Amino acid sequence: MSGIPKLFQWLFGVGTFLAVWLSLVLNYVETDFSTTHKDLILFLPLYLLIGFACVSLAVIGYRVATFNDCVDASKELQQQIEEAKEDLKKKGFKFVES
Repeated sequence: MSGIPKLFQWLFGVGTFLAVWLSLVLNYVETDFSTTHKDLILFLPLYLLIGFACVSLAVIGYRVATFNDCVDASKELQQQIEEAKEDLKKKGFKFVES
């Protein structure tokens, strides 16, 4: 499935889940599990949505906590800005220091 766009992969997965879930909720497929755990099956999409939200918040929190400061890149960029200003000053540009 590597050639298929990510949107279609997600739509296929959600469509497959909904088809199986609806068949269990509407009793198109009768199993022991579907009769004994009717409440679990009925609220399964809500549980999955809450789980997805929790995982998403955890990933975002982890990425924010481990975000790297690029001190070397910042110094290099500041140096390049100063070099560019000097070059432009030689060509007649004037800069107002704020």
